[in-house]
Amino acid sequence: MAVYMGYFHSARAVLYHDGIREKSHFCIGVYLETCVESGRLEEEWAVLFDHVRGLRHADQYSLDARPTQDEAEAAINGADCFISRMEDLIRDVRDAR
Repeated sequence: MAVYMGYFHSARAVLYHDGIREKSHFCIGVYLETCVESGRLEEEWAVLFDHVRGLRHADQYSLDARPTQDEAEAAINGADCFISRMEDLIRDVRDAR
């Protein structure tokens, strides 16, 4: 699922902004969870990232798993909101400094 790359790079930008260089897709999701635990991010965004990451993983590494049309459309429709929320998260940290 190519749309996942928008989720991945926007979430990764949050880590970069926080001084963390991470390439692992799983670890980026874990970091978003730490943002939830600290109150910086709503849980729905970490859950959404992990869901789309799971769809991408199945699509990439499984011979028979494919996202459904509804899953693909939901991922596409949610991408702009997710990216915007990651931008806001970076902006919130920058403004707090």
